Amino acid sequence: MVKYQDETLDRTFAALSDPTRRALLARLGEQDTLSVSELAAPFPISLPAVMKHLDVLTDAGLIVREKSGRTVACRLTAQPMEQAMNWLNRYAQFWSDNLDRLAAFVEKDPWPTQPSTLIPAPRNVQASRSRAGSARGQKKSTPPGRKPSS
Repeated sequence: MVKYQDETLDRTFAALSDPTRRALLARLGEQDTLSVSELAAPFPISLPAVMKHLDVLTDAGLIVREKSGRTVACRLTAQPMEQAMNWLNRYAQFWSDNLDRLAAFVEKDPWPTQPSTLIPAPRNVQASRSRAGSARGQKKSTPPGRKPSS
């Protein structure tokens, strides 16, 4: 594989691993652009903490920040998400194919609908006598460290 795509995927998935960053992206998905203060408003964390999350999203290429005067506006960018979706789709196809094969196998050899009954043991089998059943074979237990009396 090409190295730069691996690094891009790593940064994308690392950025998406945090629920706050996913929530920030969801908010940006609802509107084209939002200022940093508008983005930070519903979160119970400080503005510097939101800025750190935005730095991670920017480094991953998931958002772009544009400064206009004193206002910094953020908007989504699509390319890193497209690469992540392409990567996930390859594995989704793999699992879909495997699950289809499993379903075909299960449908070919269906499970019994009634619970199976236990097969009774044959009646003509004689049980062997063990030493525990004979008078000679019965032993008394002795406490550890003592020799049994003869």
